[in-house]
Amino acid sequence: MYRHGISSQRSWPLWTMIFIFLGVAAILGVTIGLLVHFLAVEKTYYYQGDFHISGVTYNDNCENAASQASTNLSKDIETKMLNAFQNSSIYKEYVKSEVIKLLPNANGSNVQLQLKFKFPPAERVSMRTKIKAKLHQMLKNNMASWNAVPASIKLMEISKAASEMLTNNCCGRQVANSIITGNKIVNGKSSLVGAWPWQASMQWKGRHYCGASLISSRWLLSAAHCFAKKNNSKDWTVNFGIVVNKPYMTRKVQNIIFHENYSSPGLHDNIALVQLAEEVSFTKYIRKICLPEAKMKLSENDNVVVTGWGTLYMNGSFPVILQEAFLKIIDNKICNASYAYSGFVTDTMLCAGFMSGEADACQNDSGGPLAYPDSRNIWHLVGIVSWGDGCGKKNKPGVYTRVTSYRNWITSKTGL
Repeated sequence: MYRHGISSQRSWPLWTMIFIFLGVAAILGVTIGLLVHFLAVEKTYYYQGDFHISGVTYNDNCENAASQASTNLSKDIETKMLNAFQNSSIYKEYVKSEVIKLLPNANGSNVQLQLKFKFPPAERVSMRTKIKAKLHQMLKNNMASWNAVPASIKLMEISKAASEMLTNNCCGRQVANSIITGNKIVNGKSSLVGAWPWQASMQWKGRHYCGASLISSRWLLSAAHCFAKKNNSKDWTVNFGIVVNKPYMTRKVQNIIFHENYSSPGLHDNIALVQLAEEVSFTKYIRKICLPEAKMKLSENDNVVVTGWGTLYMNGSFPVILQEAFLKIIDNKICNASYAYSGFVTDTMLCAGFMSGEADACQNDSGGPLAYPDSRNIWHLVGIVSWGDGCGKKNKPGVYTRVTSYRNWITSKTGL
């Protein structure tokens, strides 16, 4: 006869049960974490938008200074976009929007936009629909003033890298905005990374000697007196970045071009071009500044900024981090008063600072930029640090080479 076997059950070891429990808990934890991330954690999204304007031709590729008409239109579009999104149901998700380019086409112009929003990934599809709808409505509301074609609006999501590439080749655009204050270079206000990406350090035999401004991938603008006694291009290198001795990028100098009428140690025609041996690669931290149109006019008390690694006070120490000072344009008549510079400031020069001596450039800031922001906060090179009496002295503001006076000369040498 067959014998029925005796069935028995053996329980799992305690360590196995613990292992299974921990595994299940880990899986649940990851799942919950992913759900929370997808549903609640916000992520930044970037978009490129395009729409058509009929019957009017604009040509602003953002690589050079725009015409006043292009600037006015871009500013108006940016203002209307800001108002549209800030007064919408997605105002909390809105971060930034701007016009990148105005380009001519067969029937008018194409407007290229860049937009930035922040929201949870779960809202990705619905947010794109809402953003496009809001842009469409904005265009409908401004058909008459812009000749906009609402049906032409296109919107696509792009990567952060692609977003940066849209503006890297543009002139005069900052990555980080500095706050306008009364601080001065001689009192030590360090710049933010990306605030002044066109600033360069002219290094003579490996040491900072003067400043310069990047105006294209191959050319910089500086002061002639920086090179008067040091004109061998092989002795010079150019550093880019806010830390003077730890650059993001370094380039050798191929050629130095003095203004033909400059005579050392004179004050007149104090301008020079520096040609790099190799082009720079534009990044979010290395960009060119816009050259102004020759007809650009500055008014008394306009805000400007000077930057550099010059001494923090007369005969003082040098900073490691790029310094910045926000100044005011001073009328040449005031600068030429008997208690100031007694007529030495010519029409090819301009004064900036404060007659009270609050802020100023200083030694070894020479050649650096005096920059002016337009209505869109795009920066133009209006002056080159040239000369002055001391640093931050009362009634002795800084004197700068007026770039608009040499706009044709710059074009004749560089084609810019």
